[in-house]
Amino acid sequence: MKKLFYLLAVILLSSCTTSTRYDVAAYIWPAYQDDPRWQEIGLFGDHKGEWEAIYKAEPKFEGHRQPRVPSWGYFDETSPAMQEKIIHTALEYGVNTFIFDWYWFENRPFLEGALNDGFLKAGNNEKMKFYIMWANHTANSYWDRDEYDKSIDYWSGLVSSEVMDGFTDHLINDYFKRPNYYRIDGKPVFCIYEIANFIEGMGGIDEARAALDAFRLKAAEAGLGGLHLQAIIWGSLPASLSGVPGDTEPTQDNTLKALGFDSVTNYQWCHLVPTDREYTEWGEEAIANWEDYDKEISVPYFPHVSIDWDPNPRYPVDCVQNCVKDPTPAKFEVFLRKAKDYVDAHPGQAPLVTINAWNEWSEGSYLEPDEENGYGYLEAVRNVFGSVE
Repeated sequence: MKKLFYLLAVILLSSCTTSTRYDVAAYIWPAYQDDPRWQEIGLFGDHKGEWEAIYKAEPKFEGHRQPRVPSWGYFDETSPAMQEKIIHTALEYGVNTFIFDWYWFENRPFLEGALNDGFLKAGNNEKMKFYIMWANHTANSYWDRDEYDKSIDYWSGLVSSEVMDGFTDHLINDYFKRPNYYRIDGKPVFCIYEIANFIEGMGGIDEARAALDAFRLKAAEAGLGGLHLQAIIWGSLPASLSGVPGDTEPTQDNTLKALGFDSVTNYQWCHLVPTDREYTEWGEEAIANWEDYDKEISVPYFPHVSIDWDPNPRYPVDCVQNCVKDPTPAKFEVFLRKAKDYVDAHPGQAPLVTINAWNEWSEGSYLEPDEENGYGYLEAVRNVFGSVE
């Protein structure tokens, strides 16, 4: 009888803690705030950040799902009270990690308010893990919904090694040392979005490796054990020979080896597959890359699932952009299960799944509830990974 009770207890415990076996990480686009630097580039005069593009969006063709209307309204994401609600909801539905898009332009931060003033001041913030993805792309008129020419640059995404050496102190002291900063093998994870931009800004691949080595050393000297460096794999991860003696074939893996990266993931399926197709077809084409990553990439790949893609709120009303057709929470759930299966099939690496995104409203890819699907996409996450709270 005791043995039976023991077995039942083990079964119940495992069923209750299923979600803790996985790190379900959603990207955060921290643009729904009145950052004063918006005014430097003449955007969002309503002082609500990019919410302005969301509530001014219009349908551009029959059946177009615009505007997307958030169930929680057009809130200020720098509010600690709102971030408490976000954290509680995320954990309830199985998301236990946030990946904050992080920006550094002209040697100053941009859009840190959601993280610094909102998330980190929320009373329950330490229940949620987080890490930084350096979004080191050039800031341009893609953000301006009234501008037809999307090639106008505001701030360059290129950063020198001297500038990087300055902001890494900020990253280490203000983020990496926090107890809820996400770690792999005990090391804080730092992700870089555009590897080509990073290499160019540093002045070459050898200089880029030196900058990353210096960052690792600085983190180790701060008592953090070094860094886990993660790259976003897409067209911006160039193929290279440099730093890989004896290998004459240019590959993305050679670039990863030359720079010393520890893992890769994706940011959005639109980087991999054109978006003028039905959601399931789009997703199947995107995850077909997973097998190639296993064969061609020597560091762990963490599976990624995207929710949708529709950037039309960022374009003038008569400028129609391709968008994914017929996305649904049920279809999304199918790919979450495939990601879970991938993690289960790779027990030697961290159980990390990335999702685009928690709140990419301007690109139509968000877990936050809206008036059309309610909590449907969050329910899909919970159906697969369980609840954290």
